[in-house]
Amino acid sequence: MGHRVLVVDDDLTVSDVVRRYLEQDGCEVRLAADGADGLAAIAVHRPDLVVLDLMMPGIDGLEVCRRIRRQLPDLPVIMLTALGEEADRVLGLEVGADDYVTKPFSPRELVLRIRSVLRRTAGHTTSPAGLTRLVDAELAVDTARRVAELNGTPLSLTVREFDLLVFLMRHPGRAWSRSDLLDKVWGWQFGDQSTVTVHVRRLREKIERKPAEPRRIRTVWGVGYRYDPLAEGDHR
Repeated sequence: MGHRVLVVDDDLTVSDVVRRYLEQDGCEVRLAADGADGLAAIAVHRPDLVVLDLMMPGIDGLEVCRRIRRQLPDLPVIMLTALGEEADRVLGLEVGADDYVTKPFSPRELVLRIRSVLRRTAGHTTSPAGLTRLVDAELAVDTARRVAELNGTPLSLTVREFDLLVFLMRHPGRAWSRSDLLDKVWGWQFGDQSTVTVHVRRLREKIERKPAEPRRIRTVWGVGYRYDPLAEGDHR
């Protein structure tokens, strides 16, 4: 049986097109016409991934994503946003969306984005094989189980946050541009680089004692970001 995907969109034409493309790709698809129905379907059917429209009557996509993150932090969410709504796209990433696709969009592009996210949740990464446990002082990451812990407490990371953390920890001391990270972590050859900025900010909030003064994920002005492991015996 293929992956279970829930599509939450009040535009029935869009939902039907997405459903047909996903079913052709081997996915099992359910549709929900609004946020309330989407939340109910998630609770009952526990999909592997949610495609979520931003603008819907009643409970909008942002609030649906917030509720998903509170209850199921590991559930991948790809948000559909309207063209030109950059602020809304960034807000969608801020509340925990793993990825977004801008309307009008190519259904094939959406399928490829979904494949990319689902590959990672299944444990297939582009990182070197064999390095399944990464440790930096009190921060520990098990890549095989896709679990990150800080002081022994599990961190609630989205798919992309986890992938970004693993990539940076596996390449300490090297500065990466945002376009580099889009390519290496997201698999995008081009795209909105604010996606990286938002994910770095969210990740800092979860692993840094003072996110505004990060000691692990450093900003390299004019370049991008660099991961600096804490010195032995150093603490957050």
